[in-house]
Amino acid sequence: MKNLAILLAALLAGGPAAAQTMAAIKPLPYPETRKVDTTTTYFGTKVPDPYRWLENDQAADTKEWVQAENQVTQDYLGKIPFREAIRTRLTKLWNYEKYSSPTKEGKYTYFSKNTGLQSQYVLYRQLGSGAPEVFLDPNTFSKDGTTSLAGINFTLDGSLAAYQISEGGSDWRKVIVLKTSDKTIVGDTLKDVKFSGLAWKGNAGFYYSSYDKPKAGSQLAGKTQIHKLFYHKLGTPQNTDKLIFGGEKDPNRYVGASVTEDERFLVISAANTTTGNKLYLQDLSKPGSAIVNVVPDEKSINQVIDNVGSKLYVYTNHQAPNFRLVTADAAAPQEANWKNLIPETKNVLDVSTVGGKIFATYLQDATSLVEEYDLAGKKLRTIQLPGVGSAGGFNGKLLDKETYYTFTSYVYPPTIFKYDLVTGQSTVYKKSGVQFDPSKYESKQVFYTSKDGTRIPMLLTYKKGLALNGKNPTLLYAYGGFGVNITPAFSTSNIILLENGGIYAVPNLRGGGEYGESWHNAGTKLKKQNVFDDYIAAAEYLVKSNYTSKDYLAISGASNGGLLIGATMSQRPELFQVAFPAVGVMDMLRYNQFTAGAGWAYDYGTAQDSPEMFQYLYKYSPYHALKPATYPATLITTADHDDRVVPAHSFKFASRLQADQQGPAPVLIRIETKAGHGAGRSTAQVIGEQVDKWAFMFENMGLKYPLAQ
Repeated sequence: MKNLAILLAALLAGGPAAAQTMAAIKPLPYPETRKVDTTTTYFGTKVPDPYRWLENDQAADTKEWVQAENQVTQDYLGKIPFREAIRTRLTKLWNYEKYSSPTKEGKYTYFSKNTGLQSQYVLYRQLGSGAPEVFLDPNTFSKDGTTSLAGINFTLDGSLAAYQISEGGSDWRKVIVLKTSDKTIVGDTLKDVKFSGLAWKGNAGFYYSSYDKPKAGSQLAGKTQIHKLFYHKLGTPQNTDKLIFGGEKDPNRYVGASVTEDERFLVISAANTTTGNKLYLQDLSKPGSAIVNVVPDEKSINQVIDNVGSKLYVYTNHQAPNFRLVTADAAAPQEANWKNLIPETKNVLDVSTVGGKIFATYLQDATSLVEEYDLAGKKLRTIQLPGVGSAGGFNGKLLDKETYYTFTSYVYPPTIFKYDLVTGQSTVYKKSGVQFDPSKYESKQVFYTSKDGTRIPMLLTYKKGLALNGKNPTLLYAYGGFGVNITPAFSTSNIILLENGGIYAVPNLRGGGEYGESWHNAGTKLKKQNVFDDYIAAAEYLVKSNYTSKDYLAISGASNGGLLIGATMSQRPELFQVAFPAVGVMDMLRYNQFTAGAGWAYDYGTAQDSPEMFQYLYKYSPYHALKPATYPATLITTADHDDRVVPAHSFKFASRLQADQQGPAPVLIRIETKAGHGAGRSTAQVIGEQVDKWAFMFENMGLKYPLAQ
């Protein structure tokens, strides 16, 4: 009787739900997910955790549950009649040559290329104007294309290269060293390297970072994860590598290192959060010199981006929430001796150097403005960009005469430009070959008011001539955390939405870094609700302005953005038709107990901090905030090799949401195998997930693909 009443109500109400058949509304055969009598007490409050057993992702019963859930999901998706039509169209759109910006390493120029549908990009090199040759082909690393090239670093003369590989999307990496002349392997493969760059010290060896790897199948780490900086001398076993910094005597969750281009200074960054870092310096020109503490606390972000002799160029937001560039002498590098070179402005600053020039990239309402300076801080010119969008690049070495940058926007496919450092002229180096006509679309920035009166920017992208009739399928995407900037970027997948009359909407929520550290802090800890309020207000603006309506509104976010989706759909389930929480942080009481989670405490706070912090987290934690209600059609996505935001978050959230769903809409979880948090997935995996997203969205809006316009 309950299902009959739901069907009748949907038919009487009209709209997308009325277009669905009884088969679409029929309850899905979700697996019987058992509950366990597990509780944890926080400051006197007992919190039940009935699905905690799913945290052990290597247990046989968890694997059986994953298999059963994936079967339900694929059965549902497989019955969507236009799913394969979307796959055909998206595969065709994806099938064009894609390039990365080139870099000069020794006598060669290196670049990555994908011919169209290759599982992984191939790394090529080119000598002068000669024909490019394959240097590394990650498609040969594994039979199924799920082992990826996760980074490569060359010696200054380009004769040696150390590259990292990721297997199945894991954050744990292997490191292999090659002679670039003949690609012969040097020494043994390094194993169990995580969250690390590779910083060469001459041609003798390099610095790298890692943790002690937990036992197989264990996702629990908590306060035991201590990052360490090692030096690996070529030709020696990894177990003899020298500990340079960190460890039990100076515990930090994140330790990274770089070596200045002149190889004089080792620069070490150390932190326990993802928001700021302590800064250390060692003069490598003086054997046995001490590691000097430059910035003693991690309340600010601090990076040495270059040097000229003993003069250091330090990029920082210490006493400058929007960042500035300062100089310091290596003999007395502490912050008390810093001198402003490029002062803080109202716009957030990023900097890079190449060819003895400094490039200052500013964010103006989340879009790029680029200015060029000399090393004395004199402004030389403003770079003329193709339009309003995002520019990234302007990197290289001191003797380079040219550099490259990529420009993109929501309606401007990524285009690589070559920039002449002498003349200041930009020329197109590689134009995107994607089948997309920008002249048919527009991207407009609007501003709306959040719950507390804060003005929030949002970019709306759609086909020109859009009718404001409330019936446009709309995907509202956001992130809102960790000071991350969400700037305009083209998406091949989004063509499916745009060419069918849909809207892609991206607000810049508090918690991000688009307006500096104050904007970031306004969305952290006991102010995290601001982020959710900003997002809800974006949805309300779209509905009120008749861009769309509840029946045609989908919400999407990944990682911290997955938390955003989980929280907002639990607070305002009636506002959205479809929800896509991806690799989300869903258990806010236990997130800090898993792998890298403890490092997110600056943004989130923890349930152990105080009674007030516990109650705040408990109230919005997606896994805990769910209650019996009518929720949007939901497709949760995660991956079995995600060791950053462990899949247990999504497993537990899906189980509770399936149990609490009182409406007719499906609640599915799509668990990718041999994949991690996002980077390194094969092209087939990426296309497959995007196809399922669009098929699920259109189906649950009562639409048919291609959409009638």
